[in-house]
Amino acid sequence: MGGLVEIVDSLENKISRLLHKLELLHQTNNKLEEEMATLEKDHEKTRQYLMEWEEKYNSLKLANSMLGSNTNKTEAKLKINALIRELDHCMAQLAE
Repeated sequence: MGGLVEIVDSLENKISRLLHKLELLHQTNNKLEEEMATLEKDHEKTRQYLMEWEEKYNSLKLANSMLGSNTNKTEAKLKINALIRELDHCMAQLAE
């Protein structure tokens, strides 16, 4: 009978330790999920920041080519033509 009591006590101890480990894992998981959400927000901000700088760079490159620089003249002409086509399209829609 004493052996049965020891087995039950041993099982209770093991279950208690497992429940404690489970609680610790839940806490760790929650912390990691919060950290991941924070990192995702930071990543999105960084991506937006990068897109803004790419737009500024492209604008500066276009402005430089319009000022007479030999580099990117073709790109500037293509951009101007695209803008003109877009304006024509908008005016055609307004005329309808």
